[in-house]
Amino acid sequence: MLYITGGTLIDPASGYHGKKDIVVRDDRIATIANPGTIPVPAAADNVIDASGRIVTAGLVDPHVHFRDPGQTEKEDILTGAAAAAKGGYTSVIMMGNTIPHPDNADTIRYMLEKGARTGIRVYAAGNVTREMRGETLTDAKALKEAGAVVLTDDGLPVRSARVMREACKQAAQAGMMISLHEEDPLFIRENGINAGEVARETGLTGASREAEIVMVARDIEIARETGCTLTVQHISAAETVALIRRAKAEGVRIHAEATPHHFTLTEDAVRTHGTNAKMNPPLRTEHDRAAIIEGLADGTIEMIATDHAPHTAAEKARPFTEAPSGIIGLETALSLGIRELVNPGHLTMEALLKCMSANPARITGIPGGSVREGEYADLLVFDPQAAWKVSSFRSKAVNSPFTGETLPGVVHVTICGGKTVYEKKAE
Repeated sequence: MLYITGGTLIDPASGYHGKKDIVVRDDRIATIANPGTIPVPAAADNVIDASGRIVTAGLVDPHVHFRDPGQTEKEDILTGAAAAAKGGYTSVIMMGNTIPHPDNADTIRYMLEKGARTGIRVYAAGNVTREMRGETLTDAKALKEAGAVVLTDDGLPVRSARVMREACKQAAQAGMMISLHEEDPLFIRENGINAGEVARETGLTGASREAEIVMVARDIEIARETGCTLTVQHISAAETVALIRRAKAEGVRIHAEATPHHFTLTEDAVRTHGTNAKMNPPLRTEHDRAAIIEGLADGTIEMIATDHAPHTAAEKARPFTEAPSGIIGLETALSLGIRELVNPGHLTMEALLKCMSANPARITGIPGGSVREGEYADLLVFDPQAAWKVSSFRSKAVNSPFTGETLPGVVHVTICGGKTVYEKKAE
């Protein structure tokens, strides 16, 4: 039995904010009560003093890359889950650009079976097309039966409108959502860097914002036509935010993600961090960053997803045009949300936590994001005022532009299914 006392409870699902004590029995929340109204249970084998800290639902990330199977020198499911737990996450959805791809039931089952050994809830996405070639559709129903919770070819767009339309029809019939990486290669000369001032300084052309805009505009119309539910991943451009805002107002079934790096950094970061600021879609301008924050604030963008993308140090040491895109993010996401969104007053703490737990759980259809009696005891205890220095990671990878920075928001305990999966004092 677990007893958490003295903390300030924020339930992202309901918006409740107040002092509460919590009793956990087995894997469920048994009791939520006013402070001092229930004595420490005699059977409690773990008492957590959360005084001065926030107790909330474990975070939910709908978009991570654990590189397993096939590229486990970068990350594997066990180390990725450990990084997630350190960052306060109790649920993650793994994307589909592994080797082999999860375009078949066997690979989905492998990912889920290994994920079940991690202590957190690890889910898998299935592919939209076979081998992510954008040509032949997978069997959405079979992937769902194997355990896939969403469909995606993340890392690549579905270039053919015909294939995308058929994929949406099939996904709608199977009751599945498609999560999309929206970059048209026709508008990309070199990926990972915005087609702007910084690219020109380095002798590059870069990736035009039109790469994202044209794909999102096309797929909004396909979603409108087919009734399929879509998520636009890692939005980078102001125009994309506006397109999605209008589509949602018109009743299109579309959702959106923003990453911490896209609401924190601009293309200027490439000057300082080099390949650790290279990502797809690229960091763009301050105008785009501000538009993404506005989209989070008004609900156009409902989810904050890390797009945790580990690479080896040797890969990131290559010349810019040869290095892979992406950064790790699970261990810094909550802190960046506090620093960039809550502290400046763009979002309340309740709104931030909703974007990081309740909304991703609701939209993807997985459990989580609420703190209620009878629910799974997936919980996070953190101090939003305390600071920590980014110096080491549980991830195998270290490709982060935030290394060396001091950030607010210290995760003290992460609990999944009533069991402690991360505790700060243990490190």
